[in-house]
Amino acid sequence: MRFLVTNDDGIGSVFLSELVHALRAAGHELMVAAPKSEQSWIGAAKSRNRAVSSERADRGFGCPTWIVDGTPSDCVNIALAHLVDQRPDAVVSGINLGLNTSLCFILASGTVAGAWEGALHGLPGVALSQDLTFEVYDHLKYAGGVPDGALLATLKTSAAHAARLVPGLVAATAPQSFVVHNLNFPYPCLADSALRRTVPARVVAPGLFGPAADDGTHRMIFKFGDDLSPAEPLTDRTALATGFISHTVLDYTQLGRTP
Repeated sequence: MRFLVTNDDGIGSVFLSELVHALRAAGHELMVAAPKSEQSWIGAAKSRNRAVSSERADRGFGCPTWIVDGTPSDCVNIALAHLVDQRPDAVVSGINLGLNTSLCFILASGTVAGAWEGALHGLPGVALSQDLTFEVYDHLKYAGGVPDGALLATLKTSAAHAARLVPGLVAATAPQSFVVHNLNFPYPCLADSALRRTVPARVVAPGLFGPAADDGTHRMIFKFGDDLSPAEPLTDRTALATGFISHTVLDYTQLGRTP
């Protein structure tokens, strides 16, 4: 298959490079268009009020690669219209540093938005995210984005799962169906970690910003929020917490439908 790959953590993310290498090792043809810098929590935003630059680059991926000074949605939109020579079979976004689960966070996710931009172009979209503990995430940031041995092993395993799962999800998704497959990998992710179909957890997360500092500014304080989900069906958060790979089908045609 032919995939356009993007992410929201930026072109320099090792999570992106491991995904690219796994997909290429599985025999797929790739094109990469990723943000110049991290674009987390930006959702489906497009750069409305400024010009966006794109440049061809060699990042050692072994495939056509562009760096776009914009959002994940900018990357996919510009790539499909102006950069790639052949239309891909799907847009694959990730692997994200951290989970993208629950109603609270899915809509804010730049990773999910990159896949959603593919769906807006009539293509299947697949979003991939790697759950991390707070300690592992903080250590990764402190180390400048270089994972330690344990995290790298999990990342390679998650990328291998992605390379195995993505083609089947894409093949099962009709064109112009406005569907995004949202996959989240547990930490640690093992070779025998099983896939489970899930729904987004019903999470509320008030108070994500702290009180005003002396200069009047507010800073984000990440919280997982309060999970109000019923016991059934299985949610994305519960699946991750019990060691499963979570697969949520985000069918945007269902928005506004009556029961």
